[in-house]
Amino acid sequence: MPQRTNLEEVSHPLHEAYACLLSNGLDGAGEALRILVNEASRIERAQHLQAMPYERSAQRIDQANGFKPKTVLTRMGEITFEVPQVRSGGFYPSALERGSRSEQSVNLALAEMYVQGVSTRKVIEVLQKLVGPEVSISSSQISRCAEKLDIGLEAWRNRPLEETPYVLLDARYERVREAGQVVDCAVLVAVGVTASGHRRVLGVSVALSEAEVHWREFLDSLIKRGLRGVKFIASDDHAGLKAARKAMFAGVPWQRCQFHLQHNAQGYVSKLDQRAPVARTIRSIFNAPDVNEANRLLSLALEGWRKEHPKLATWAEENLAEGFAVFGLPPEHRVRMRTTNGVERLNKEIKRRTRVATLFPNSASCLRLVSAILAEQDEEWMTAKIYLTMKP
Repeated sequence: MPQRTNLEEVSHPLHEAYACLLSNGLDGAGEALRILVNEASRIERAQHLQAMPYERSAQRIDQANGFKPKTVLTRMGEITFEVPQVRSGGFYPSALERGSRSEQSVNLALAEMYVQGVSTRKVIEVLQKLVGPEVSISSSQISRCAEKLDIGLEAWRNRPLEETPYVLLDARYERVREAGQVVDCAVLVAVGVTASGHRRVLGVSVALSEAEVHWREFLDSLIKRGLRGVKFIASDDHAGLKAARKAMFAGVPWQRCQFHLQHNAQGYVSKLDQRAPVARTIRSIFNAPDVNEANRLLSLALEGWRKEHPKLATWAEENLAEGFAVFGLPPEHRVRMRTTNGVERLNKEIKRRTRVATLFPNSASCLRLVSAILAEQDEEWMTAKIYLTMKP
């Protein structure tokens, strides 16, 4: 697209930036940077929309949708920029990076290891891989940064929730030092699709296990924050989660992850050459057009399996139907809601970022890093295009 801006369009912000520097010297550099980045972001949005503000243009691809404040920690201190929004999402100014918050959290988590006595050599070695060869850490710097970051992340974790018809739940484990011992702590994650059709990260918690009491506390916290209108829950078959879900969301249809069901079925097929045919049969059941056809195909499969794979038949009769709740949803929603793959992709990203630490010095450090990663993903989803069309 040809450049539409001219000197007159940018001269006013430039004069403001110059005025800040002339009036305040280098002390005005932060304000000057804010003015210039804001104006650059506005110009970039106009180029993205292929139209200037209020311009009628056949080439326009979307509408501007105001601005959203974003505070960034820079070398000149904290600066709050105005991030231009577009109505359908999918735009973010290149001058502002999304990843700064989680990378800062990686550094904080590792630096806490240094402060609490973990091998200095190992911490610096990992930090150099993340942020470059020049690494300088002091405990006071870490404490100040951690305090600011924790305040923001705690506010995000406790923000009010909205009507969310679809909820996906999952957990992963991280190694954490607690009371002088190394334990595997459960990271509980909830993702939802709101009434507007957007994906959101609903919440996260770090608990000692996936026992019912921890899942119940986590689900209760979501309800207290305003989670309502839940019509469908998808998860794997965690015993603690199953009991807590029944207690907190009685009567809400539950979808057991079809991917995990198909994977678990392979453990009941003793002959390796029969695993592929069994997998195809299960896929055909899950791909049925409706629940009646799925039940019919399941009955046919059970008849054949009782002779060739009796253990598989017994297991399938008790478990496969738990993957049928998705047939109660509109057909266009089923592909995305029949598994927990969406939240598991989040868990893979968490693993990619936490494996460099190998061991967290405490659960707060683990929660900080995971919260930062999820907050960034939530922000991206919030400004992106809708995930599902919820209205007929």
